[in-house]
Amino acid sequence: MKNIEILPFDREYLIAAAKEAGFDLSDEQTDALEKYYEILVDYNNKVNLTAVTDPKGVAVTHFVDSLTLLNADIPEGARLADIGAGAGFPSVPAGIFRKDLDLTLIDSLNKRITFLNYLSEELGRPLTALHLRAEEAGRKKELREQFDVVCARGVAKIYLLCEYCLPLVKKGGMLVAMKGPEPEEEVKEAKKAIFELGGKLKEIKKFTLPDLSGRSLVIIEKTSTTPNKYPRQSAKIAKSPLI
Repeated sequence: MKNIEILPFDREYLIAAAKEAGFDLSDEQTDALEKYYEILVDYNNKVNLTAVTDPKGVAVTHFVDSLTLLNADIPEGARLADIGAGAGFPSVPAGIFRKDLDLTLIDSLNKRITFLNYLSEELGRPLTALHLRAEEAGRKKELREQFDVVCARGVAKIYLLCEYCLPLVKKGGMLVAMKGPEPEEEVKEAKKAIFELGGKLKEIKKFTLPDLSGRSLVIIEKTSTTPNKYPRQSAKIAKSPLI
């Protein structure tokens, strides 16, 4: 793998981009995100975590985009699970901005979990990183219906996210799917899955990032307990999706 040079991080650009998106970063938060950038790009030379490594790209595409998760009005002290967490987006930047959040990051690749544990130690930001497939996590008693918020950023279509994620959401909690500018067709396609798995569409929030790319949050409220037969094995989900 070709080594990627760690270019100087543009703190002022990050601060301005975050402010444009509605987030006023403190010096401490900016320091943490700058360190995150340096750790990410350096580690990316050993393990492929992201294709976006330039300072401004990381600032907007990863950090500011991740902060927009908080537009879902996440309650104080919420227990939050990030499904398909990858290099820690969106949960770690959101957790840097909101220290009160209790973070659990779930990913199917152990090399990412190793990175997330290293990142947590280097940043001094506690989190729990679990090497699990999402459908495995949803069947574990200690995780099932235990989270106030479950989020996923660009992982799968909404009807699939519902089966992966809603079993983890406690009644009264919410699933937040981070999507592109026009999620309506996916939402329509997921109508059966949302209902079957105990959810109800609460709202869709749309916004534009500082780089002018469109984003949305599809917020699904958990209104009833997910039936015990869900989540199914991945092969069954693929063979007979809830659409």
